[in-house]
Amino acid sequence: MSQTAIIILLLAVLASGAGIYIKIRRKIRMISRLAFGTDSLIEGIRSQEDRLATTPKSVSGMTSLCLPQIQRDFPEFSLAEFVQKSENLLKASLAAVEMQDIALLEQASKDLQSQILLRIQDDRRRGIREHFQRIKVHRTEIARYQKKEGCCVITLQSAVEYEYWQDGLRESCKSGNLPDRRMKQTRYNMELMYVQDVNQLQPGQTAAAVVCPQCGAPVSRLGSKYCEYCGSGIETVNSRVWSLARIQEG
Repeated sequence: MSQTAIIILLLAVLASGAGIYIKIRRKIRMISRLAFGTDSLIEGIRSQEDRLATTPKSVSGMTSLCLPQIQRDFPEFSLAEFVQKSENLLKASLAAVEMQDIALLEQASKDLQSQILLRIQDDRRRGIREHFQRIKVHRTEIARYQKKEGCCVITLQSAVEYEYWQDGLRESCKSGNLPDRRMKQTRYNMELMYVQDVNQLQPGQTAAAVVCPQCGAPVSRLGSKYCEYCGSGIETVNSRVWSLARIQEG
């Protein structure tokens, strides 16, 4: 093949490649316009990330269905009181993880203290510290109400926002780069537990049982006003009867 023919062939290949490139670029622009309203796909993705960082997560709103069932079992149940208490314990749990100090959860249940302590120990093992700043709870709803053997469980779900980052406890970041701080929108499930009959608890369940203040007998009926063993009056359902047993992100 002559040198001229080779040059012509190379030019044809380049022209064909340029044509393909132009078509692909047009396709990307069209997709970007449809998806993000901009010609730049990278700009569109960044804009979408910014929107997600400021848009609260949706929550499973089953309050209207679950609350009447709960109030039939516990006539004096106050949703606003338990929502406030659970949100405060959620914030306290995140603060305990950040400060790596379980003493910040002194008023929490033993179950919740154990869960947060395990996370603190895992962070220490990995040599990191997690940070949660500017915490804001957007909305909390009842997601589920379950009557299990020996206990009742109300699952509250909260849409939560905070600024999150990690840094090393050891000299693991020698490059001098600052931690990647970002606003995070997430959900947390919080399980409120009422132990109805301690004898029917499943293995591993350790929440404190509701007992008669006089004789110490377990209260086996929901909303009982009197002890079935000694007849003493029992304090009506309030925040000391229910305990926040578990907090889980997701």
